[in-house]
Amino acid sequence: MVIAGRDRLWKLAKKHGDARGPLAAWMREVEAASWRRMADVKARFPRASILSDNRVVFDIKGNRYRVLVQIAFSTQRVVVLRAGTHAEYDRWNL
Repeated sequence: MVIAGRDRLWKLAKKHGDARGPLAAWMREVEAASWRRMADVKARFPRASILSDNRVVFDIKGNRYRVLVQIAFSTQRVVVLRAGTHAEYDRWNL
C-alpha cells in the first residue's frame, strides 16, 4: 500500500515523541500490505474500527493515539485523514 498524508503522522510524532516508534512500525506494516478488502485489514489489525466509505481507525501505542485513514483498495492507497491522541479522537466528527 502507498501511504498519502504522512505529514499528519509526522506532526503527531513531533508533538508526542513516544508515538514516533509505533507510528513508524504501523507505516512499515501498511506499506508492506496488499489489502484487497476490509477483511484483510481486520485480519492484520483486529482492533481497527471499520467505518463507512472505506475508512478505518487504527489504535496506535496501546490505544493512546488514533489514526483515521481512507483506503482505496483498487489503487492500493491509504490516505491519512487524521492522527491524534485518544482525547482528540473523542472530539472528531466521524
